[in-house]
Amino acid sequence: MQAFLTGHIYLIGILSFLLGALFMPVVIRIAKTKGFVVRPNKRMSHDGDIPNIGGLNICFCFMIAYLLFAPLSQNQFFMIGLFLIMVVGFIDDVLVLRPAEKLVGETLAGIALIGFADIRITHLHGLFGIGEIGVIPSYTISLLVLLAIINAINLIDGVDGLASGLGILYCIFFAVYFGLSGEMLWAGMAVSLIGVLAVFFLYNVFGKRDKIFMGDSGSLLLGYLLTTFVFHFCELNAYHLVPEAMYMPAAPGVAICVLTIPLFDAMRVGITRIKHHRSPFEADKNHIHHLLLRAGLNHIQTTCVLLCISCLFIGLGILGRNWNAGLLFAVDFGIATLMTLILWRVINHKTYPLYANR
Repeated sequence: MQAFLTGHIYLIGILSFLLGALFMPVVIRIAKTKGFVVRPNKRMSHDGDIPNIGGLNICFCFMIAYLLFAPLSQNQFFMIGLFLIMVVGFIDDVLVLRPAEKLVGETLAGIALIGFADIRITHLHGLFGIGEIGVIPSYTISLLVLLAIINAINLIDGVDGLASGLGILYCIFFAVYFGLSGEMLWAGMAVSLIGVLAVFFLYNVFGKRDKIFMGDSGSLLLGYLLTTFVFHFCELNAYHLVPEAMYMPAAPGVAICVLTIPLFDAMRVGITRIKHHRSPFEADKNHIHHLLLRAGLNHIQTTCVLLCISCLFIGLGILGRNWNAGLLFAVDFGIATLMTLILWRVINHKTYPLYANR
């Protein structure tokens, strides 16, 4: 079975989609029965009580599909970390954890992935003139990258379909890259996630009485898996373990381009909060999706715009794959900054039309 599915990875995506479609109504019914719902508040614009544990369906359907083609003996610590991060998110959805408590849980999942599964960054691709790094710097940098990506994905989950849509887009990139590079196990993992995320996307965007949110159980899980893909992607290119046509010397820069929307937004919002003498963990309505809503877009339009912009940044990463990684990052950062300034200009024009025309 494992050999057959590995040779036909599209079947894994179909399987995870069918599993997700089968169990999603069950998850929604349990959420409504147990009160695992989000009620309307000043930070949310939905109507009625909406279940917020969609991450449980994503997690368990992904795990089932994944284990059908991947031997558990080689991946137990990866799966332990996956389960840990989902539990941390679920507890936060139900009880609301303090930032420090949430960070501890994320770190424990990171230890399972980085320290025990040994999926981590060991090479900086010449960034700052540094190549291969020692074990302690490797663990430290890998954990910091993991926490950054997990929390960036968590923060971008603010309008219908955005986090899941971005997740599908990112997984398509990694699935295609791993597949063309002969890394079929990793390609299958990405395809598994695409299938179950597609089910969630349909319920989240088009659901009415059966609408559901991803919750932290889903967004933290998604960040964990995307980080895993980023680590493996960078390691393959660091040691030239892919066919020549797939080799990307600027792999870290390419990964940053792929994840530009959540990473740049998290950095921008964090700096803004600190600048105004507020905690970087304090919630507000300054995220990129909030700005687009203020510019006059609705939820679906906001999601579509950000998905299209993400495609452009992925294209930039592919175009600059042979550049210096630092240069690619600088170009990516500059374009993201320019786009943000233009967006603020549009918002100011709509908010203060007389002032904007002076």
